[in-house]
Amino acid sequence: MSVKRVGILTGGGDCPGLNAVIRAIVRKGIMVYNCDMTGVQEGWRGMLEGLSVPLDLNAVSGILPRGGTILGSSRTNPYQDGADGGALVRSGMEKMGLDALIAIGGDDTLGVAHRLTDQGIKIVGVPKTIDNDLDGTDQTFGFDTAINIVMEAIDRLHTTAESHNRVMVVEVMGRHAGWIAVEAGIAGGADVILIPEVPFDLDDVCNTIRKRHARGKTFSIVVAAEGAKLDDDSMVLQSQEKDAFGHVRLGGIGNLLSDEIERRTGYESRATVLGHIQRGGSPSAYDRVLGTRFGIAAIDLVHEGNFGKMVALRGQNIIAIDLKEAVSKLRTVDMRLYDIAKVFFG
Repeated sequence: MSVKRVGILTGGGDCPGLNAVIRAIVRKGIMVYNCDMTGVQEGWRGMLEGLSVPLDLNAVSGILPRGGTILGSSRTNPYQDGADGGALVRSGMEKMGLDALIAIGGDDTLGVAHRLTDQGIKIVGVPKTIDNDLDGTDQTFGFDTAINIVMEAIDRLHTTAESHNRVMVVEVMGRHAGWIAVEAGIAGGADVILIPEVPFDLDDVCNTIRKRHARGKTFSIVVAAEGAKLDDDSMVLQSQEKDAFGHVRLGGIGNLLSDEIERRTGYESRATVLGHIQRGGSPSAYDRVLGTRFGIAAIDLVHEGNFGKMVALRGQNIIAIDLKEAVSKLRTVDMRLYDIAKVFFG
């Protein structure tokens, strides 16, 4: 059966560049492959609840520079609580008249896509996460925008930290992988960078700050990924509340570290939690181009009938890999890059 009606879904956290992907899929799908395009709203929740909107050329006109996603998103899991996600999604696609689906998302969204593929549903995946932690692709769109936002914030915090002789702790996103913390930290000249891959000793952090002061520096910048952990679990750095995919809700390490650093060193400390600022606003040029390339490749795979794949960046090329490979493991920070960052600690 030829593919004539294609659905597009964006799941998980929003991300700069999502609209570039949607725009590329719709334009080539309509203008080259003569497909009818449908937007599934609010991620997997929209598929389960029948929320959709037609996507024509006018619908995607002017959306390239916009952040977020015009389709909306959610963290709904079709398989939650033992539900038959395959049957639910297949029913939703039949009601919408969809022959195939392009799912744009991170590990959770594409993990669902992989399970659905195993149940015979025609899906192509597009990798999306500002954390840059999806395996199989050298980079995800949204990451470049995020690290530039964080870098700018660190630059601004340098001036106020120096003016007030303070330690500034900057909490950034990164549940399991510290790519944002490392790359933005290097670019912003951070004095300490804490990442999930390397449990840290708080005494070592405080000693590094003391050594800076001993040689005449009156301020320090500490960048901490939200998922960074102490090596002895002596402090609770996150709540135990979980989302639909079983992930503990993160956030809070910045304020806890700031309080503890001030208590141990006596240096006035403040925390800045960048939070959703990191993934808001207009995407960078790099992310607009990468998102566009991913979108074009995704609709090409649909046209070819090459389902169960995810588009990926390898070197300078866009390739297709199995969804199973894409979600088999997380892409964590290259320790060679972290070794470079450590040269500038203190």
